[in-house]
Amino acid sequence: MNWYIAKLVFQIKGEGMQRHQFDEHLRLVEAENFEDAFFIARMLGISFEETVINKEHGLVQWEFVNVAELRPLNIRSGVELHTQVREIDEGNHYVNFIHNQAACMQLDARPQF
Repeated sequence: MNWYIAKLVFQIKGEGMQRHQFDEHLRLVEAENFEDAFFIARMLGISFEETVINKEHGLVQWEFVNVAELRPLNIRSGVELHTQVREIDEGNHYVNFIHNQAACMQLDARPQF
């Protein structure tokens, strides 16, 4: 068996939503080959479709769009799993946010007595 990482894309639909929203999930898939992994990823996407009631937008639906990416997962130290480029108006704010996130993780990793 082989491991794959699949990006599943869902469109979020609700009444009165001003902008189009898409939710991207990265999921691990175990399969014999690429074709089986693609099929399993699509079935996962369909199984995660849901509709919830939201006070602001009434019925909100996560509708599966498709599998956007499927990559074999070659597990070894330092292998890239995901990359994303962000365009930010205030770069210093984003850098400070990242430093704060890292500091919180370091605090969480300390032994608890």
